[in-house]
Order: sequence, then C-alpha cells, then structure tokens
Amino acid sequence: MELLLRQRVVIAAALGAIAALAWLHLYLAAADMRVAMAGMDRTMIMPPKGAADLLLLLAMWLVMMTGMMLPSAAPMILAFAKVNQNRRARDQPYVPTALFTAGYLLVWGAFSVAATLAQWALERAALLSAMDMTTDSLLLGGLLFVAAGLYQVSPVKQACLRLCWSPLDFVVNHWRDGSGGALRMGMTHGLYCLGCCWVLMLLLFVGGVMNLLWVAGLSAIVLVEKLLPPGPWFSRISGALLAAYGIGLLVRG
Repeated sequence: MELLLRQRVVIAAALGAIAALAWLHLYLAAADMRVAMAGMDRTMIMPPKGAADLLLLLAMWLVMMTGMMLPSAAPMILAFAKVNQNRRARDQPYVPTALFTAGYLLVWGAFSVAATLAQWALERAALLSAMDMTTDSLLLGGLLFVAAGLYQVSPVKQACLRLCWSPLDFVVNHWRDGSGGALRMGMTHGLYCLGCCWVLMLLLFVGGVMNLLWVAGLSAIVLVEKLLPPGPWFSRISGALLAAYGIGLLVRG
C-alpha cells in the first residue's frame, strides 16, 4: 500500500510539473507577444502565414492543450496507475502509465492540428486578428457562445461527461492488456474528454487564443465539471450563461 501511494505521488507530481511547464511557456509566449504588439495597430494587415509560422502555431496549441487538459485528466491517469499497480502485484502484465497518458495527449494533439488550421482559415477570411488572435466579429462570437451553451446540455456532452465522473469504473470497464492496449485506453478517454469540451475550446477564438485569463477560465470550467459530484446542474447553469451571452452579442451585432 505504501509503495502504491508513493508511486501515485510520483505520477501526480510528474503531471503537475508537465502542466506547470506548459503554463510557464504560455505565460512567457504571451509576454513576448505583448512586447511585439506594443505600438502596433491590431487591424494592420499581416503577411500570410508560411509553413514555419503554422508549425510554430501548432506548437503553441499543443503546449496550450497540454496545460489546459492534463490537470482534468489527472484523476483518470491516477486511476489507471492504481489498477495497473494492483495487477502488477498479482504478477499480471504491467505497462507504463506514460503510455496511457500519451494516448490521451495524442487525441488533443490531433485537435491542436485542427485548431491550427481553423485559426489559419479564420485569419485568411479576416474573421480573426493575426495580432492578438481574437475575433472582432460579433456574429461569429455570438454564434460560438450560443453553440457552446447549447452543447453544454446536449446528450452527447452529457454522455461523454458521465464516463469522466468515475475514473476507476472507466479504467476497469475499458481495460486492454499490453502497451497497445494502454495507448488505446488513453486515446479512448481522450476522445470522451474531447467530446466533453471541444466546443468550449472554440471560445478561445473569441476571448483570445493567448489571453491567459481566458485560457485559465475555460480550463477551470473543464476541471470543475469533471470534479464536481455527478449531475447535470453545472452544465445547465454554465450552458445557460454562455448561450445568454452569445445571444447578447448577436443582438448587438
């Protein structure tokens, strides 16, 4: 028992360190961006992004998704580690917990690719400022907020969220042996997690992709709705607030 506890502490510390480094990188990148933007007109026309720019943008999204999503995945990762260690104690096959974590992050890596392409397309369509990575379109902002609000109470969202409320049940019921099994389990959880909050992530285009307060706020919503006692009330309240704000933007637009 003491060994299991020590291993869980090590895993939790590693997850915390990775998330902290991701947030530190975001803070430094945001500070650099503020310095670069000082005295510049945010409406000025920027040169089209090349391949190198898109790769840097993708790296930013990858780091941001790691910092935002890893804390909310910690209970599931620790549940996997617990079951894994119990199996090891019974001389059953053991695989590194890092493989489960890698599978989870692979899903958010794929989302980062999609988000990078979406940001590039929005900039090309003049719907997103390349300077501060936010939209001035009340129509786009309003539609995204309304969509996020409606999705909060959708059956798909609730079905995905239910599978995140009981980490131990998820791990036991979805267990797959071997390294490939651990990777697939992590990807499965990542897909359910993506199903919970992918629309919320689109609100980064409204509040600012590099607005750390906005990023932290969305991260808090994702974390709270997974850690609170099971039930739809938080999703209903947050969904109503998001939709109401979106309607307000649409009326103003």
